[in-house]
Amino acid sequence: MAQEKTFRFDTQVIHAGQSPQSWEGATLPPIFQTASHLHPTAENLSQTFAGQTTDHIYMRLTNPTNRVLENKLALLEGGQGAIVMSSGMAAIANTCMALLRAGDEFVTGNSLFMSTYMLFTKVFSKYNLTARMVEPTDLKAIAEAINEKTRFVFVETIGNPKLDVPNIREIGQIAHQEGVPLIVDNTLATPFLCRPLEYGADVVIHSTTKYLSGHGAVVGGVVIDKGEFDWAGGRFPDLKPFIDRKGPLAFLDKIWREHHINFGTTQSPFHSYLTTLGLDTLALRMERVMKNAPLLAGYLRGRPEVTWVNYPGFKEHPSQATAVKQFQGRGFGGLITFGLKDQTTCFKFISGLRLIYQLANLGDCKTLVIHPASSQYVSFDEDTRHSLGIGSDMIRLSVGIEDAEDLCEDLAQALEGLPR
Repeated sequence: MAQEKTFRFDTQVIHAGQSPQSWEGATLPPIFQTASHLHPTAENLSQTFAGQTTDHIYMRLTNPTNRVLENKLALLEGGQGAIVMSSGMAAIANTCMALLRAGDEFVTGNSLFMSTYMLFTKVFSKYNLTARMVEPTDLKAIAEAINEKTRFVFVETIGNPKLDVPNIREIGQIAHQEGVPLIVDNTLATPFLCRPLEYGADVVIHSTTKYLSGHGAVVGGVVIDKGEFDWAGGRFPDLKPFIDRKGPLAFLDKIWREHHINFGTTQSPFHSYLTTLGLDTLALRMERVMKNAPLLAGYLRGRPEVTWVNYPGFKEHPSQATAVKQFQGRGFGGLITFGLKDQTTCFKFISGLRLIYQLANLGDCKTLVIHPASSQYVSFDEDTRHSLGIGSDMIRLSVGIEDAEDLCEDLAQALEGLPR
């Protein structure tokens, strides 16, 4: 029998999970906008509630449109299963809560998205859950932070907004030696640049709001499980019933049964549909972003008004060597941070932009800009902002797919308008 052909990523991103034969010939999945689903017999409904069938019951539990997106994202990341949720933060919160019990700890990189940082330090602390924060590129610090109470290690593929790149393979080895899983937020890299499960991560999370959708029309999140971590190990006795029921997908079953359906973090099927549409162009969009980003970073570094530029693609960047290895030579991400004289100068620069949008988002097909210290991190004290690498002189640029010359011209006219 001939072996089934395995397609490359840029083909998979379009064709993975497609089932036109099941969709009456349609090449886009139907939107199943229904609160609940009919069952032919009482026995069938009972079996489905018991997890003995994969039939659908109620939208808060599962939905056929959502399942199409789940299957596609699991294939793109190389996982065995996935759950889509209402936001990236829902995915992070549900994943962590499924592992943590009162008194537990976890180790996390300190280079974190603002809401993740708040969840880990402010919310979890109310429930006697301790986040031990370390530099994600400091392997010794990660190893030393793990103790008998540790339940997992968490890092971002590209830190936001520090833009540091942790070594996933080596962190995974450290975590596994201690019997704990490695969870990676892969939002900023996407599977186009990096597939963390292939480097030793056990669980991958995305805010699908960002690059995966790419159009800024929806909010969503996903948890993807490699399905290979040994949950039967000594640190996870609470997973035994889920192992008995779902085997390698025990952890996803625990997230789904204990947290996702009870916290009501359901993804709208219409949002799943729009995310699936966006995925078709992921490879093309990322190619353009990876082309534009180094051009804009280099342009900014050559401007006299700009005091510094941070971009992992620069040879002198501390994470450059790791990024080259992990990102398959395809690029270094679409975020750039740079500095101007002070906050007042940053505000005047942003107000002077004509093409680039000021939005509290990233990963859009449009180029976006924000002043992190006065917006997302405005409630943080100065010491915390400093520890996160956020100064009042910092601007974050999320590079889009426009013509690079137009973007540089917009940056130029805004910079030229600054006081001398």
